[in-house]
Amino acid sequence: MTPVLLLAAEKESAQVTDWAARIGWVVGLALFVALVYWLMREGWKWRGTLQGDLPELPVTPEETGPERLTMSGRYHGSTTAGQWLDRIVAHGLGTRSRAELTLTDAGLDVVRPGASDFFVPVAQLREARLDKGIAGKVLTEGGLLVVTWEHGDRLIDSGFRSDHAAEHNEWVDTINSMIETNSREGAER
Repeated sequence: MTPVLLLAAEKESAQVTDWAARIGWVVGLALFVALVYWLMREGWKWRGTLQGDLPELPVTPEETGPERLTMSGRYHGSTTAGQWLDRIVAHGLGTRSRAELTLTDAGLDVVRPGASDFFVPVAQLREARLDKGIAGKVLTEGGLLVVTWEHGDRLIDSGFRSDHAAEHNEWVDTINSMIETNSREGAER
């Protein structure tokens, strides 16, 4: 036999894919991902249970007075004040969503399509500031409007990002001046 025929006779065909092993790996990976998501969901529910002592969120009163400011943007969540990674999930405060904010003489109205709306009376507002992050969301310095408010016996930081970030400074100034005015009026009584 010629060397070419010997070489051709020794060649074997390529191995056929072992479909059973491949399907087994895909199913195993899918089950692992499902387990991780289930554990995350259970952790979220457990956090909500631990925060069960948080009272129901206030609803918007019928008469709020004239609008001072409005803003369209995103609600990025709420945390325990001063602890930007301690997310509050009770009563839907942990759900990120679009948000329409309206500031009136009565307080801050937060309308969230697809999530629970809430209202912060002016007497419960404590501070407004610009920050760079809140649980799970980090932006550039000053890219997030953070409003600190009191609910029950807790201080809560809620983070918002306007569709037009230039509005943030006006919101900080207006909310802080409302807080000062309200404090002064409360001290005079």
